[in-house]
Amino acid sequence: MPELPEVETVARGVDQRVHGDRIVDVWFSSLPQTFKNPPHVQAAGLRDRRVQSVHRTGKHIVFELGPQDRKTRKRISRNEKIAAQWIVHLGMTGRLLVTRPEADVEKHTHARLSLASGNELRFVDPRRFGRLEFRDLANGAGFAAPGEEPLAIGAEEFAALFHGRKLAIKAALLNQSLLAGVGNIYADESLYRAGIRPRRPAGRLSQEQLERLRISLKDVLRAAIRLGGSSVSDYVDAEGARGFFQLEHFVYQRTGEPCRRCGTPIKRIVVAGRSTHYCPKCQH
Repeated sequence: MPELPEVETVARGVDQRVHGDRIVDVWFSSLPQTFKNPPHVQAAGLRDRRVQSVHRTGKHIVFELGPQDRKTRKRISRNEKIAAQWIVHLGMTGRLLVTRPEADVEKHTHARLSLASGNELRFVDPRRFGRLEFRDLANGAGFAAPGEEPLAIGAEEFAALFHGRKLAIKAALLNQSLLAGVGNIYADESLYRAGIRPRRPAGRLSQEQLERLRISLKDVLRAAIRLGGSSVSDYVDAEGARGFFQLEHFVYQRTGEPCRRCGTPIKRIVVAGRSTHYCPKCQH
């Protein structure tokens, strides 16, 4: 499943290509897909909306949309009133691609948004675990992630998340109600860089260990964003290009391979139902 760096990369790429553009037509496939509201409601709500911006919130991609306007095709500034949102969760294999309408349509394409610029925004999802939702902000609140933003959280707030918790620190990092956007790859990689074993009880970590973990987590996420994310499965960015951070992994999916620091074979265990990778010597 795409995690924070992959979702951030896709959101930035889509924003660069579609902000200020207007949605002139919408098509959804008849194949089963997880719609938070019916496809015909989403299509009616999206048509003639102009894309104010596209950004990441947790593991979700949020399109900020202006009022419906059928009269003009001009691009607009980012200061126009936000009247609606389209929220996309990529699920396990979802992709958002900005392409030309004449490009071949992939088999598992579930949404096509035609834009006034002549481009097309497509949502492709082979396993259909992604989610699509339209929100009219006149009828409700905007989307917000349930947990804290890992790239912005301070030391005290980070430590408070884990105070008194008995669950393993790896499981705590994956809890989206605590930290929004952290997944399996970056939990493993940040714990390795912080020198902490994944099964350590979160509430027993010292203030110094938690601060080391907070810094390591931020460093790992920022480095992954710079390299376009980790392409270990189906993930590609808004142009269909793969990321490169998988080349920088120290432990994730390196079971049995030598640790790049000490040479000890990387071990694989299961924590909170997820494959977990660590170095028995470098992590304590």
